[in-house]
Amino acid sequence: MRNPVFSNSDVFGEPRRSGAPGGTATAPNPYGQGQYGQQYGQYGAGQPPMGADQLGAMYDAPSATSADTKRLTYDDVIVKTGGLLALLVVVAAATFMFAPGLVWVGMIGGLILGLVNSFKKNPSPFLIIAYTVFEGMFVGGISFVFNGYEGIVFQAILGTVCVFAGSLFLYRSGRIQVTPKFTRFLMMALIGYALFSLVNLVLVWTGALGGFGMRNGWLGVGIGAFAIVLGIMSLMVDFEFIKRGVQQGAPAKMAWTAAFGLIVTLVWLYTEILRLLSIVSMFSGD
Repeated sequence: MRNPVFSNSDVFGEPRRSGAPGGTATAPNPYGQGQYGQQYGQYGAGQPPMGADQLGAMYDAPSATSADTKRLTYDDVIVKTGGLLALLVVVAAATFMFAPGLVWVGMIGGLILGLVNSFKKNPSPFLIIAYTVFEGMFVGGISFVFNGYEGIVFQAILGTVCVFAGSLFLYRSGRIQVTPKFTRFLMMALIGYALFSLVNLVLVWTGALGGFGMRNGWLGVGIGAFAIVLGIMSLMVDFEFIKRGVQQGAPAKMAWTAAFGLIVTLVWLYTEILRLLSIVSMFSGD
């Protein structure tokens, strides 16, 4: 169960195998054919050679930007992600200070729009922005709930930033390779963790267990740390999917999908860090 935002995408997903004998051939890049192939194929075989003036003009022309090529770039992803994060922080801060009761509205709205956006083939900026607003309500409200532990919200924010930066560093350094085996392990681990969390939630809601349910004490600390490790692995898989989209020449509009996927992972990571810190605070008696 990788991030469905990326794994369900024909652009960011893993290259699909063809029906060739042995199953080793990969499907052709859809962005190397069609209108793109026709556009750039005119300079291929059978065309008369260009003169010195034409070559000079091409050499002196400014480099094409993403606006010219309409292809996905890392800058597109950074700008979209930064904008959505800024919006989420503003909404979260307003909810925290003025309307923490909107946490349930944010949770339900975020869940619905999260599923809708995850399975859309073409990104909708409006729906992604709306999802970010709902997630801001959820983050602000849940932060208010856990704010009884002094300084815990700031620590969770700082922890999320550090985990994101550390994950990006490890990925860029190549010290951890995102291989098919890596993603398969992550998928199985996330499925197991999701089932555990569902059972634990039911036990808490029904009153069978109090507090954090099965996540109290040292067991809760260990489970929380395991969840954060899964979050780090998820971020690395997200980075790999984005890299694949850029390399395959995905349309520039897919930057919205990439940014949305990162927001999903970061919000989940923040809530896990917040929960872990609260368990540690409770367990230590602070």
